[in-house]
Amino acid sequence: MSRPGTATPALALVLLAVTLAGVGAQGAALEDPDYYGQEIWSREPYYARPEPELETFSPPLPAGPGEEWERRPQEPRPPKRATKPKKAPKREKSAPEPPPPGKHSNKKVMRTKSSEKAANDDHSVRVAHEDVRESCPPLGLETLKITDFQLHASTVKRYGLGAHRGRLNIQAGINENDFYDGAWCAGRNDLQQWIEVDARRLTRFTGVITQGRNSLWLSDWVTSYKVMVSNDSHTWVTVKNGSGDMIFEGNSEKEIPVLNELPVPMVARYIRINPQSWFDNGSICMRMEILGCPLPDPNNYYHRRNEMTTTDDLDFKHHNYKEMRQLMKVVNEMCPNITRIYNIGKSHQGLKLYAVEISDHPGEHEVGEPEFHYIAGAHGNEVLGRELLLLLVQFVCQEYLARNARIVHLVEETRIHVLPSLNPDGYEKAYEGGSELGGWSLGRWTHDGIDINNNFPDLNTLLWEAEDRQNVPRKVPNHYIAIPEWFLSENATVAAETRAVIAWMEKIPFVLGGNLQGGELVVAYPYDLVRSPWKTQEHTPTPDDHVFRWLAYSYASTHRLMTDARRRVCHTEDFQKEEGTVNGASWHTVAGSLNDFSYLHTNCFELSIYVGCDKYPHESQLPEEWENNRESLIVFMEQVHRGIKGLVRDSHGKGIPNAIISVEGINHDIRTANDGDYWRLLNPGEYVVTAKAEGFTASTKNCMVGYDMGATSKEKLMGVRELSKPTWESEREGEGGEPVRSEPLAA
Repeated sequence: MSRPGTATPALALVLLAVTLAGVGAQGAALEDPDYYGQEIWSREPYYARPEPELETFSPPLPAGPGEEWERRPQEPRPPKRATKPKKAPKREKSAPEPPPPGKHSNKKVMRTKSSEKAANDDHSVRVAHEDVRESCPPLGLETLKITDFQLHASTVKRYGLGAHRGRLNIQAGINENDFYDGAWCAGRNDLQQWIEVDARRLTRFTGVITQGRNSLWLSDWVTSYKVMVSNDSHTWVTVKNGSGDMIFEGNSEKEIPVLNELPVPMVARYIRINPQSWFDNGSICMRMEILGCPLPDPNNYYHRRNEMTTTDDLDFKHHNYKEMRQLMKVVNEMCPNITRIYNIGKSHQGLKLYAVEISDHPGEHEVGEPEFHYIAGAHGNEVLGRELLLLLVQFVCQEYLARNARIVHLVEETRIHVLPSLNPDGYEKAYEGGSELGGWSLGRWTHDGIDINNNFPDLNTLLWEAEDRQNVPRKVPNHYIAIPEWFLSENATVAAETRAVIAWMEKIPFVLGGNLQGGELVVAYPYDLVRSPWKTQEHTPTPDDHVFRWLAYSYASTHRLMTDARRRVCHTEDFQKEEGTVNGASWHTVAGSLNDFSYLHTNCFELSIYVGCDKYPHESQLPEEWENNRESLIVFMEQVHRGIKGLVRDSHGKGIPNAIISVEGINHDIRTANDGDYWRLLNPGEYVVTAKAEGFTASTKNCMVGYDMGATSKEKLMGVRELSKPTWESEREGEGGEPVRSEPLAA
């Protein structure tokens, strides 16, 4: 670079309009038009078909409608809890002779009791004989696999507290008493209330998990209940403990899930929870999940049409820290030529933050090759993103070895970094609780109680205040805004994991990144902070809003469910009006988010990808979740090649680092990397691009980013069209003042 005071050489700007991928493939819609429709079918085959491995069991049935149920004092079954429960309240509303509280059991495996024999009955419920209790997965109330039409209740307080809201971990809206409240609540507080699940096929029920009502203001939960099963929804059999009805101990507060296992697995189609007592000054309200194993039934049309399978041979399980490291090692040994394992720092507890690099030249930055990253696990309990990234590195390795043309091209033209677990300390807490008993927040924060997702410096306010003070001579740049000094001090409340990510992003010239989160099904793009300080929700776009909206849509549109207008909302928000995408600030304002920091401090365009309603799905759900997200994960990586890229160099051909690249009409610049190369994400169109650097004269060129109208073969991007590569040339001043042609950087 020339020094000030010397003759000013001309700056050579070498630009190449890159072929960019326009994602046109829509998320695969479910084939059946009545996917969520109520079905009518014959009940007879469900209970009339003989099953030799099961014995019939007919305990005494409850009294008919309108009759007082006989109340036998029984010891409540000891439940399993995620954490140490609070003391039970002093008073409860219940029928006479409330059951005394039982002890809490932490045993994972239970032996079944001997079955009780009774006379055969057409409506009998079968009980399985097993020496050791089979571990059954959740039916899917939390994951929405169980539809609203499969949930019924005796009465409801109002629509927003209907049976469809009685799902484990469902969250209430900001304004309670609306259509989206935080539980099922009965219309009356008496012993005749119930909530029921129709499994739509014979199922071996093994347990029930309950929570209270999610509410900031009210305290409502059920403290004990009965469990009933049926094959026809008319004649019900109550789960017994010896000769009497079994009373299960419920919750002692509203958020910690409580698991009760049935003493003997019950085979039936319907299961009903009948509250027996509830918190004093509260109401009958609950959220729940049912554990059960569906029995094989080739005649069940509903099951066949909704069954999800995968052909990928991957490790579908939850990996703790040690297992994650081992899996990374296995992938590295399978694909040593394209993978590298490294760490970006350590957590508060000293666990290394491991990343996997995937590239045809791992360990080095290739001039002209864009850098991409995925991050997951900023919230330790949002586990699905972590497992999806571990599946992704396995998949890319296998497909590269199989010479999949699409994957080979991606690996050879992109440097990919995958950081599966940014908060391993929090994950270990969530892992101990398990997929169903961790609740909504166990393991969310770092070990020292920091939410990494909004622990980055707030650069938005610095920028906006400078823009508002137009008469101030000193300007704040619209990019690469410096981190405030107070944030860098040792006394600042900044997580070790946050500092590690900042150093990582400052070291590597990332172009595009996605951080995977959970608990919703949407892609959020910046800004995440509202500009009006008195508002909690306000659409606050960046200067690159059109690019961000396309990037978000590229993921959402190729996800199997995210843009499906027929799907049920996860909790309270319906994102279908923007096709499964949302501006972060219009959803809920967050200061110091990774997305905003990345955009204002680096060249990287960062988005938050919420990959599922269930933060910590059961292991059995991982194959289906992989199928839901696989195409989206690949398509989003391919978007790093969208826009223009090039090389800024001096008259001697040496790359100029830190040169500013400006696009006319977009008030956000980027800078060149150490070798003078750069990448600017842009949508198709015509742009005027200027490069400038201290000590050099600026260079301006016209760039056209357009679509190639030719057909795209299947082997390519599955509905994504490549953009054209226009041939144009830039000029720089050579000796004698004659213009010298400069060849574009090869794609």
